[in-house]
Amino acid sequence: MHNPDSPDNHNGPETSENHGGLLGAADIRRIAAEAGVTPTKKFGQNFVIDPGTVRRIARTAGIGEGSRVMEVGPGLGSLTLAILETGATLTAVEIDPPLAERLPGTIAERMPEATERFNVINRDALKVSPADTPALAETESFTLVANLPYNVATPIIITLLEKYPNLDGFVVMVQKEVADRLTAGPGSKIYGTPSVKLQWFGTAEKAGTIGRNVFWPAPNVDSALVRFTRTRTDRTEADADRRKRTFALVDAAFAQRRKTLHAALKKLVPADAFASAGIDPTVRGETLTIDRFAALADAVAAMRTVGTGAES
Repeated sequence: MHNPDSPDNHNGPETSENHGGLLGAADIRRIAAEAGVTPTKKFGQNFVIDPGTVRRIARTAGIGEGSRVMEVGPGLGSLTLAILETGATLTAVEIDPPLAERLPGTIAERMPEATERFNVINRDALKVSPADTPALAETESFTLVANLPYNVATPIIITLLEKYPNLDGFVVMVQKEVADRLTAGPGSKIYGTPSVKLQWFGTAEKAGTIGRNVFWPAPNVDSALVRFTRTRTDRTEADADRRKRTFALVDAAFAQRRKTLHAALKKLVPADAFASAGIDPTVRGETLTIDRFAALADAVAAMRTVGTGAES
């Protein structure tokens, strides 16, 4: 007999006799119709219609009573209700005004006891700031739990990690291809800018796959869960500057990933900096960890300090 709590990959909807206040397919379609909402490609909207899937995401995140959580793209509230069901306090960030306006009513209807632990703001997650979310900014730490829009998943993750030093981890559902890139290691064909930049902040791992038939509308690709634990925080302006310098090298290296580091970074890195950092200039960027890129950025900064900067 299949165990719905098994860590094995799930490729279809789980069934349960008791969904509590969670939303099933019929609920999702009814709420969408009442609100006059149609899923749009513009916002990358694919609503989860399976209660078992959203419970699995909340369980994977390890959240519970006392947890502070941010959700990006709550949509019609499927995952939102599963997060609140754990006892967590939730701030949801929704870009689509009709959905942001409708969500509190759904919470009040389905899980009235959770309304005091819930807040939604109508913002673009790429532009949201700690000033917009004081409940999260003022807490010691919080977790991101989200079904992220496929088209902007990676920029949202990196942006939030940059802006919120107290974002200590996340569990997100993303397109499987995106999950593969976020968790790839050096030397892999899919190791690239997202893989390297995420390493700056911590460690990521895949936490299972999700079939396309748990969504409405069903996407043309499978999804996967990525679990992330933060291990580094930029606490000072100098830390942030070092990250920016390092990321500039990462961007340049992978913009021309077929080229050697020497060729790809010739406008940014003096030849002597490679030797100073202990890096072979004939290798490609896809072979370097974030710490190696940081060492190279440090070497460049040190050379500029003594007046031997790179070409402008």
